[in-house]
Amino acid sequence: MASLKELQNSIKSVKATQKITKAMQMVAAAKLRRAQEAAEAGRPYAKRMETILGNLNARIPSKEGASPLLIGTGKDDTHLLVVATAERGLCGGFNGNIAKKANVLAQKLLSDGKEVKILCIGHKGYAVLKAEHHSRLLEVIDMRDIKNVAFSDAHAMAKQILSMFDNGEFDVCTLFYSEFRSVISQIPTALQLIPAQMPEPEENAPVSSEPVTPYDYEPDEADILKDLLPLNIGTQIFRALQENAASEQGARMSAMDNATRNAGEMINDLTLEFNRTRQAQITRELIEIISGAEAV
Repeated sequence: MASLKELQNSIKSVKATQKITKAMQMVAAAKLRRAQEAAEAGRPYAKRMETILGNLNARIPSKEGASPLLIGTGKDDTHLLVVATAERGLCGGFNGNIAKKANVLAQKLLSDGKEVKILCIGHKGYAVLKAEHHSRLLEVIDMRDIKNVAFSDAHAMAKQILSMFDNGEFDVCTLFYSEFRSVISQIPTALQLIPAQMPEPEENAPVSSEPVTPYDYEPDEADILKDLLPLNIGTQIFRALQENAASEQGARMSAMDNATRNAGEMINDLTLEFNRTRQAQITRELIEIISGAEAV
């Protein structure tokens, strides 16, 4: 049984931890609002970009001679997995869930005889994946000095990926991130960047005799796609980083709230044990005094 002094020290330690977790929860809540607004504001732009690309792709009569970013290299032997996670922990299973989803695909590709290369955005994904894929990890893009993600950051990453693709270093590129739904719900997501995945037509959509788009493109659709496809990669990476920022703060807020509640329960249990130990000690001392008095 622990002594009263040990129990007192434990209670003080847990209370100090509770203050830290409560403060982190409040900071995460403040950051979450800004990150959520940024993520929600970026979604329509990314969605509209996908729609435009889909319309352009549908109007191309022949894919012959189209950009490799659209039709691929003709093979899928080498896959690049871009795993976007956070630079900091204490956010529940946020980082682990993204890395786990990437690892599942990596293992499937390896079992199919494919070559896998991994590019990590953020050190937490690297920390999870290095145990099984150390030789396949190309680089870790450091995001620790970036407080607010800008499109220029995503554009630089897109240029690096495009340079690798132009050099023939991979055939298919897949981006992993976490889509923000709510404070308690962040969905690990895999998005194929190269070749671009065009949105599929909606099922049971009404059939119209009108053309898909009531306007003509100048220059032609293939030339516009050559310019938009690289921009789309930067756009989707930027969206993923914004979704990650909101998801990280939401996960941290939820994790710190649980930690604060657990600390409160632990304090109650330790306080109860302290009171029982003290009462037992007082009872034992009274018995010793009475026994001594009777012996005299």
